[in-house]
Amino acid sequence: MRLEDAQTLFEPEGVYLNTASYGLPPRPAWDELQRVLDEWRHGRTSWEPWSEATDRARRAFARLVGVREDDVAEGATVSQLLGLVAGSLPAGTRVLAPEHDFTSLLFPFLAQAGRGIEVRTAPLDRLAEAVTSETDVVAASVVQSADGFVLDVDAVVDAARAADALVVLDATQAVGWLPVDAARADAVACHAYKWLCSPRGTAFMTLSEELRERVRPDQANWWAGPDQFGTYYGTPLRLAESARRLDISPAWFPWVGTAPALELLADVGVEAVHEHDVALANRFRAGLGLEPGNSAIVSTDVPGAQERLERAGILAAVRAGSLRASFHLYTTEADVDAALDALVR
Repeated sequence: MRLEDAQTLFEPEGVYLNTASYGLPPRPAWDELQRVLDEWRHGRTSWEPWSEATDRARRAFARLVGVREDDVAEGATVSQLLGLVAGSLPAGTRVLAPEHDFTSLLFPFLAQAGRGIEVRTAPLDRLAEAVTSETDVVAASVVQSADGFVLDVDAVVDAARAADALVVLDATQAVGWLPVDAARADAVACHAYKWLCSPRGTAFMTLSEELRERVRPDQANWWAGPDQFGTYYGTPLRLAESARRLDISPAWFPWVGTAPALELLADVGVEAVHEHDVALANRFRAGLGLEPGNSAIVSTDVPGAQERLERAGILAAVRAGSLRASFHLYTTEADVDAALDALVR
């Protein structure tokens, strides 16, 4: 699908520059969710057809990040999924992370301090240099929530591999606009409600085969079985051989809205979305007198920025004390120019 055709499936009112907080749903996702909610309201069907959306979304996510469907576990949040990884690390594991990364990445590891898990932080732009032979795990966000800084994933992965360390990434602010090769890392977690334009409550984690064998299925349940509909009752423990062994029982309705949104993005192609989003971000940066960047998120200090935008009916955000504007496939050049008019013209 052409990006221009996909744009007609979104219906923002006014100028929306806040995808880094939450993405807007395409019409197929919205319509499917409304249809299923109406079925639920009136009791027209059993729940099994609704649950099929979970595996549809899993397949689409695998396409987006370049892994096999069997390598993808689903969950509800990034912290819940990363908690499985952190809780399975041996006592005494040494973790390196950026010093100001998002807490959903940091807290799952910090919460393991009682087991002797040590978390050391380093400046984000020198993370690869901070990897040493004492490092067991490198954990970082691919794109920073606060300012849109894009991690040099290649440098971090190369440094970690040289130290025989695991690589764990949070790609929530990346997948959907930035090409991500999840196969390069041992684990990549991603919530879908931002750049994947989905309802809140659906998340994914890719796992290498080696790490999958090491992660305990502490939330084992009927959905994680080799046959979800044949593992309702009784012993013994039966778990899927794939990453699905780490699944939680899905909340039906968020997944119903997630599957069509991810399928749309996969059909458009992340490369096309990346080119569009970064071009708009750089148009915005140029209007503010900033050098071009490589991110769909722009963080800048403009006095009274949020108030000026709000008066113009434009929605953005403030993070870490600075304006944060984010640009996605439903954003237009006219939207960027309207924001610049409000801020500087």
